[in-house]
Amino acid sequence: MKKFLLYSIFCIFAASNVNAQKIALIDMDYILENIPAYQKANNVLELESQQFQKAIEAKMKEAENLYNAYQKNSSTMSATQRTQKEEAIVAKEKEAMELRKRYFGPEGEMAQKEEALIAPIQNQIYEAVKQISQQRGYDAVIDRASATSVIF
Repeated sequence: MKKFLLYSIFCIFAASNVNAQKIALIDMDYILENIPAYQKANNVLELESQQFQKAIEAKMKEAENLYNAYQKNSSTMSATQRTQKEEAIVAKEKEAMELRKRYFGPEGEMAQKEEALIAPIQNQIYEAVKQISQQRGYDAVIDRASATSVIF
C-alpha cells in the first residue's frame, strides 16, 4: 500500500511538470520563392557569377593555349626556353586559381555580394517569424525544407 501511494504521488508530480511544446513548421523555400526582392537578388547574383566564371574560363583558356604551343614547339626549344614556358603555363594556371578564389572563395566577392543582397531579406523573414511565434506562443519554429534547421 505504501509503495502504491508513493508511486501514485510520483506519477502525479511527473504528469504535472510535463508541458506540451507548440512547434510550428515553415517552408523557407516557398517563402523565399514568393518574395520578389529575393528573386531579383538571385538574378543579380547569377549574372555576377556568370561574368566571374567567364573571366576564370578565359584565364584557363590562356593557360591551355600556352600549353598547346609548348607541346608543339617543345622539341625545338632549349632547356631554358622549356623551363620559361613551363613557368609561364604554371603562372597562368595559378592566376586562374587565384581568380577563382577571389571571386568564389569563402571571403570572395560572391560571398560578400550574397551577404549584402540576401542577408537583409533573411533578417526580415526571421523577425517576422519571431514576432508571429511570440504572438501565437510557439516554442520552436522549424524549417520544413531542411528538417535540421530551427528558425526560432
